[in-house]
Amino acid sequence: MPEHVSILQLVGVVGLVLVTAAWVILLRHTLRHSRSEAAARRSGRPLRALPRQRQAGPPMESVELTPAEQDAFAGLIRRLDDR
Repeated sequence: MPEHVSILQLVGVVGLVLVTAAWVILLRHTLRHSRSEAAARRSGRPLRALPRQRQAGPPMESVELTPAEQDAFAGLIRRLDDR
């Protein structure tokens, strides 16, 4: 150990090297995992973590408005449009 380097400086450098190595390993693992999931999406296989999805949406609902309600709605739209 060089004489001009304190123990704290040496421990700090070793700690930074260890943290950097752990970060690189974690980053490589994350990138590999995301690439495998992207390949699974492209191949058409469903992802394991997602529940099965319905193929069709819910049935459409509609309500008939009376002429007075239609006029009130048109007036509301005109008021909002003026702002």
